[in-house]
Amino acid sequence: MKLFRCILLLILLGSLPVSQANADSTIYLVRHAEKQNDGTNDPHLTEQGHQRAGYLAQQLSLANISKIYSSDYHRTRQTAKPLADLLGLSIVLYDPQNLEAFAESLKTQTGQIVIVGHSNTTPPLAALISGSEVDAMDESEYENLYQIVSINGKTQLTRFKIFPIDLTPPVESTVVAPSRVNASASATKAKKRARKRVKKK
Repeated sequence: MKLFRCILLLILLGSLPVSQANADSTIYLVRHAEKQNDGTNDPHLTEQGHQRAGYLAQQLSLANISKIYSSDYHRTRQTAKPLADLLGLSIVLYDPQNLEAFAESLKTQTGQIVIVGHSNTTPPLAALISGSEVDAMDESEYENLYQIVSINGKTQLTRFKIFPIDLTPPVESTVVAPSRVNASASATKAKKRARKRVKKK
């Protein structure tokens, strides 16, 4: 199980378009996971949201994350917490109302950084950091993970999906078609009848 998980993680990290070993910084931006619809301005995550936060932690567990940012809301902090706990890092709070200043600060930082935000802040922040156009995020979207790799002042933006990594490898099994089963049974019966005929003779 652990070997299978590591292989999937290495596939993910190996598929990144730019080598992180040569990068000045690699920034991951993600919206908080699924939230409760409790009518408040600061809802907690749903059970599914907590599961997705766990998937995010698994997906980035081998990415050498050195800093985790979150806005000061239950849903964003709870999304960041599994990864922070896994890596033994503190969650640093930022102001999502001042994205331009935050983006400029991030451009001066090095290392691998994760930023948990909102549907109306994650795409704009990704655009500010990368200098690329980023489509707006629908309120129903929770699975997008943006990666911005910066090397010598040049950036490259890639979008991934958050998915469960702790999967059991498929068990191979041989399925015999019903026609083959019937044919095999018929052949067995025919042999038995032939033996009986031989004995009678």
